[in-house]
Formats: sequence, C-alpha cells, structure tokens
Amino acid sequence: MTKQKTAIIIGITGQDGAYLAQVLCAKNYRVIGVARRIASYELWRLQALGLADSDDITLGELDIMDFPATLRLLREHKPDEIYNLGGVSSVASSFAQPLVVSEMIGLGTLRLLEAILASGLRPRYYQASSSEMFGHNDTRPTLNVNGQTVNEQSDFAPVSPYGTAKLYAHWLITNYREAHNLHASSAILFNHESPLRDVNFVSRKIIHGLVALSSGSQEVLTLGNIDNVRDWGFAGDYMQAAWAMLQAETADDYIIATGKPHSVRSIVEHAAAALDFDLVWEGEGANTTGIDKKSGR
Repeated sequence: MTKQKTAIIIGITGQDGAYLAQVLCAKNYRVIGVARRIASYELWRLQALGLADSDDITLGELDIMDFPATLRLLREHKPDEIYNLGGVSSVASSFAQPLVVSEMIGLGTLRLLEAILASGLRPRYYQASSSEMFGHNDTRPTLNVNGQTVNEQSDFAPVSPYGTAKLYAHWLITNYREAHNLHASSAILFNHESPLRDVNFVSRKIIHGLVALSSGSQEVLTLGNIDNVRDWGFAGDYMQAAWAMLQAETADDYIIATGKPHSVRSIVEHAAAALDFDLVWEGEGANTTGIDKKSGR
C-alpha cells in the first residue's frame, strides 16, 4: 500500500492555497494548512471549494517569522512537501508597507529554509516567485520590451518592494538548492485569476463592478490603463503545475504562464458581453470611456 504523503501549505487561506489544497486532496495527500490568522471569515475560499470541513486538511496558525514555531511544525508533521505561498500578494501595498512586505517575503523565506535544515528533514520545497521580479521586462507579459521571449534565465529588474522581496527569496532558493542540496524549486508565476481572487485585484474589480452596474447599485466603474497588457491564467491550473514541479526528479525554476497576452480592455469586453451589455468605447488614452448603448450608462 502506498504511503499517504503529507504536505504543508503556508498561506492556505489565499487563492492559491485553496486551489492547491484542492489539488492535493484529490491526490490523497494529508494537508497541513497554515496561515498567520485562521478565523472563520478567512476560510471562505476553502468553503467555496467544499474543503473547509475536509478530514484530509488540518488547519493551524503560523507566522514563519517565528523560527521555533516553524521548527516545531516541521518536526511534528514531517512533511514530504512544503509549499510556501505566504506573504502579501499586492504590489501596490508593498509601497505603503515596504518593511512588512520585505520581512514577510524575504526574511520569512530565509527563516523557513533554516528551519528545514535544522529539522533534519528533507522535504521537497516549492517557492511562489513572481513575474514582478522582471520589472520593466514584464511590460508585455511573456515578452520583454525588445520583443524577446522572457525565460528563466532572463535578467531580473524589479521596480517595487514586492518584486525586490520576491527576488531575494528567489535567489535564496537557488542558493540553498546548490549549497545544501535541497530539492527546492521556484515558480515564476505570471498573473493568475479565479473567482477566489480578492476584489481589489483588477479581474475581480471588473467583474464586481460590472455586476453592480447591471443591478443598478453602482453608476460608474473606474479603472486605470485599460490598454495595459498582461499574461493572465487560471489559478487552479497553476497550482496543478506547482504540484508537478515537486514530482520532478531534479529541482529547478520554472516560468508558469499561458504565453498569451490580453489587455484589461479585452477582459472588460468579455465580461460586459457575458452580462449582456452592448459596450462601445469613446475617447482615447486616459480619457477612454466605455458606455452601454442600451442604457446609455
């Protein structure tokens, strides 16, 4: 009989954590899910996936800045795999709280890696890196500003505290993989969306706003540059990729993306069509306005 694997998901209450839990439970894993705060209102994503009361998931609170607590968790559960999805995921908020973001993402990852070494265990490790590490090279999703394909060997040039912290953590993974022979892999994740996304992210902001416009509870939806182009994928697919990375015999770093760029404008158009808006655009650049021909709004 095959031994049931144990995986620790750090950041299980987030979008990626919930989808990863779904992936692992479907593969008969025992999942230890931790977050800095486990409260009933934080579990809505797991509830949406029917996992909040799963017998295969054990939930607990953990701040990976707390080295002794992290070490106790590892020694207690002896995980086969660790998925580090923790930390702030908003680029904008990293400018408001650069110290907090840098400590959580950068030093938090360092403490976690040190706890793994101190535990004497050899789990396989997944690090959620970000396309924000490419900085201006990420202007046109998987293409850089010169039209060349971005790959895992492309130069990094982060332009935010978030991207910088992610890059520090990313290089830590490379260093610990080489210096300590850890099976540690980083996924350079491009934008990935789902119904479990926070409403402050543009994909959900668009959907939420258009639904409110449709119901009459909102008059205007204001967005930034609608011609901004990004590579958007589905978070559930990306978490399947996260699991697959740790099944590889050799650890490595991988870009996870669709390779298909889409503009914010195109997302608005698809969502508007699904809600039966007859959308037309007026104006140009920052003065562009979308109007529903049926209602005139």
